[in-house]
Amino acid sequence: MHDEPDRRRSAQSELRSRLDEGRARARLDQTTLARKAGLGRTTVSKALSPSGGVPSADTVTALAGVLKLPVGELLELRRIAAEETGTASADVSGPGRPIGQWDPHELEVHPAGPGKGPSGADGVRTLPGYVRREHDQVLANAVTAAATGRSAIVVLVGTSSTGKTRACWEAVQPLAEKAWRLWHPFDPTRAEAALEDLHRVGPRTVVWLNEAQHYLGDRKFGERIAAAVRQLLLDEERGPVLVLGTLWPEYAHDYTAPPTPGEDDPYSLVRELMAGHTVSVPGTFDAAALATATALAKQGDTLLADALTRNRNASRITQDLAGAPELLRRYEQPRQAASRALLEAAMDARRLGTGLHLPQAFLTDAAPDYLSDHDYDQLTDDWAEQAYAELAEQVHGKQAPLRRTTRRPSRRPPTPTTDAGTTLPPPTGPVFLLADYLEQHGRTTRRSLCPPASFWYAAHTHLTHPDDLNNLAQAAKNRHRLQWSHHLLQRAANHGNSGALTRLAGMREEAGDRDSAETLYRQAADHGNSGAVVNLIGMWEKTGDQDGAETLAQQAANRGDIFALTALAAMREEAGDRDGAETLARQAADHGNTFALENLAGMRELAGDRDGAETLYRQAADHGNSGALVSLAEMREEAGDQDGAETLAQQAANHGNTAAWPLLAEMREEAGDQDGAETLARQAADHGDGYALVNLAAMREEAGDRDGAETLYRQAADHGNTRALVGLAGMREEAGDRDGAETLARQAADHGNTDALPHLAEMRNIFNRLWPYGLDPDGTPTSPWEPSVSVEQREHVPPGPS
Repeated sequence: MHDEPDRRRSAQSELRSRLDEGRARARLDQTTLARKAGLGRTTVSKALSPSGGVPSADTVTALAGVLKLPVGELLELRRIAAEETGTASADVSGPGRPIGQWDPHELEVHPAGPGKGPSGADGVRTLPGYVRREHDQVLANAVTAAATGRSAIVVLVGTSSTGKTRACWEAVQPLAEKAWRLWHPFDPTRAEAALEDLHRVGPRTVVWLNEAQHYLGDRKFGERIAAAVRQLLLDEERGPVLVLGTLWPEYAHDYTAPPTPGEDDPYSLVRELMAGHTVSVPGTFDAAALATATALAKQGDTLLADALTRNRNASRITQDLAGAPELLRRYEQPRQAASRALLEAAMDARRLGTGLHLPQAFLTDAAPDYLSDHDYDQLTDDWAEQAYAELAEQVHGKQAPLRRTTRRPSRRPPTPTTDAGTTLPPPTGPVFLLADYLEQHGRTTRRSLCPPASFWYAAHTHLTHPDDLNNLAQAAKNRHRLQWSHHLLQRAANHGNSGALTRLAGMREEAGDRDSAETLYRQAADHGNSGAVVNLIGMWEKTGDQDGAETLAQQAANRGDIFALTALAAMREEAGDRDGAETLARQAADHGNTFALENLAGMRELAGDRDGAETLYRQAADHGNSGALVSLAEMREEAGDQDGAETLAQQAANHGNTAAWPLLAEMREEAGDQDGAETLARQAADHGDGYALVNLAAMREEAGDRDGAETLYRQAADHGNTRALVGLAGMREEAGDRDGAETLARQAADHGNTDALPHLAEMRNIFNRLWPYGLDPDGTPTSPWEPSVSVEQREHVPPGPS
């Protein structure tokens, strides 16, 4: 009995000695060994230290491979040694499981349908041969870095069904051979799972954030998840890790766009995390990719062969493999009009901000006004049952246009979790999922359309999730449907949405009702809304209660509220405590919020301290804030340093800052280079940013070149820029053409003005002049109304006064 502990201690000593002797023979220091093995420096140090405990099997395997030692013998020594302690090994595996144990479909790689893949095997879950493209090299570089000990993150950005998830799956296969793990946070929700266990992620783990909007875009957890991922990437003891994510372009744009002055900045940490780490995935195959796909098809890949037969000219191979063409045909050519009405209601719900799971009761009540009078008259008593049955029929890849699903129930113990609030109960009745490709199609083709009255009525009647209601309230406001916006906002606030509470508080503050505003701000703050705290601080400042405002800001900052740190820094600056202001701003920057430094720099600039402002702008830029580069460029331009200004603006543009393109074009325009200005503006528009064209048009208009201005406005409008429509409307109004102005403004309102935040006040002024009470869903001016408590109505009209 007493010999057994000695035997185990001897095994651990022998294991450690053989590893260290192998390291010495290979002439590797611990840092180099860690890099070659794809392990953290601390992990290797513990494995070779007498007091480091028993290393894990994965660690032993990796070290043996690099040192060319017999892995079987070392693992046997490790097994004997581990029995001594009865505890977990030194480098305990975190969440996830070995990559080789995952099925790609479990990780949401789209099934391609039945067929014969490159291996020649038949089966309903066969993957077609893989065709590598330019983005695969970026992934391969990140994998190589991770394998040699350097943590990395890559986020693939592309439209639906372009092969993003498959690319990530193919990329991590070399890591499977090195015993890496993969973790896909999913249950009970993606965001909750990620926040719950990110701190447990250990070395040599792939963190799989497919459809990253469900993590980084989560209203409650997104910023905290971004902060946790950033900390994981910086923590050498837990590295190396590889974080892979996928996003649609519109989500990537929302998360990376610079904040609008005076507006909330809900994605500040997400923006910093993603800066410089996004890679575009094209929607089509180029000539080289088509040639590779053709070669694979000739070698017997029937899935690719069939896709090439149908899509040789369009080159949309990945979408075909995912069933997209049939999904589109089913939408455009339904057996009954009611099926298309349900799909369009679902498309509108998703593009305007509802969650994935759409209640059947909502869809059924939303559909009628999507039908023509003729089709509505043809409805039978069982129209809904027939339509849902049609839409449940699967297409290629086992996808259905609209399918019934079951929400995953929460299986957490009834104790406090990472969520400060409570878990919302799922909606009663069946819920449905819209096919990804149709959702993307709806976002593009229905972008300029406002949903009909039945949609808003059904949302107000049936939706209960506070985020859904708040997002739809904002969508209604963006489209100047003010009456529906008010009632949806009230309902969202009643269900506890902190953003809705904050907006209602702002309305009360504007109306002079400070007590009600403070109550609502505090309710929102209790739900974790940092913006509400900042607004409350600002309200106290406006009323002259500086001490109370600073006390509140300090309390919030002490709780770790980085937005409160920003507000407190501004107060210290205004009070003359420059050193204290800078200290607080740097604290906020160290926690991932560089806006504090940028805001402080702006205050110094306004005070005439250009040197101090430039120093702080550069500090913010060094922390990854590309908006600070734009501000530096503007300062250089004002100082007459045109070359320096253009260099800084170009750097900001290269970092994805959309504000840099208009600035570059404006510089060329002011220098008299109209052709160069237009070229830059069109380049920006081709990259998805129409603001450069709009700003250039405004400059031409101000200079009296109305024809040139109208041409540029129309070019921007052709690129989908709502602000351009407002600019044209303003020109029509000034020319006395009120009807033309109304037509253009109505188009902008139907489109929604979320793309025009820098010009939001101007747009709303035009809308309010034309339609002071808003618009009805059909675009007609709303009759006079007053905000009041909502009451249940049976008709498709907003709740009226009681």
